[in-house]
Amino acid sequence: MPSFADLDVFALMPFIAVGFGAQLVDGALGMAFGVICNTLLVAVIGLPPARASANVHIVETFTTAVSGISHAIHGNIDKRLFLRLLVPGIIGGVTGAYLLTNIDAATIKPFVLGYLIAVGIYLLVRGLLFPPKVQKPKVVEPLGLFGGFLDAMGGGGWGPIVTSNLLVQGVEPRKVVGTVNSVEFFLTATVSAAFIYHLGLRDFATATLGLLIGGVLAAPLGAMMAKRIPMKVMLILVGTVLTITSTYGFIRAVLM
Repeated sequence: MPSFADLDVFALMPFIAVGFGAQLVDGALGMAFGVICNTLLVAVIGLPPARASANVHIVETFTTAVSGISHAIHGNIDKRLFLRLLVPGIIGGVTGAYLLTNIDAATIKPFVLGYLIAVGIYLLVRGLLFPPKVQKPKVVEPLGLFGGFLDAMGGGGWGPIVTSNLLVQGVEPRKVVGTVNSVEFFLTATVSAAFIYHLGLRDFATATLGLLIGGVLAAPLGAMMAKRIPMKVMLILVGTVLTITSTYGFIRAVLM
């Protein structure tokens, strides 16, 4: 395992910037850490997709822990919603990780991204044209199961799928963001266990350490932003981020 003395500070900076920016968006909007990190690591920095995915999942274990604690401090967590998402999310994640070796996630990825684009546009229009109305969610457990499954299968599916759908159902945005981020820690820790088991701690090299530093630094700021951003603005921002990232991913999935 490399020592801290062997690390190049300048080489760490791009990864710190990626981790900071991705977690700032994820902490405030409840989605997109994996999507943004994977996109920038592969398309901009040039990291191999497999290694980028492994690094992101391992780092998310730490960033979601800090983010969850921060959201708890700011009162952004709905305890009942947390419990309803937790068990189905973990079951879905474990199932997805098990089936990953037998099913090609790339086959279903375009369909999922196409669905997310539609949800993103819906949320954007809803935020622009209609005053948001807070309601109790009706579909939670199946959503957690599906979100956890797709997160393990394709990476980055938990936040976009669960957050966007709960917002569509009318749940208060800051409660959605805080609760989804908190549950994500347990989901990510479960899925990441496989990476740590196979790769060992040696995988904590420049990319992982840089993402970890940036992500942990940004997590408290993201939770603070989630508490203070108005509900209408939150819907518009989530819709915009989801539409842009999903469209980019859809184009890459179809053309590659």
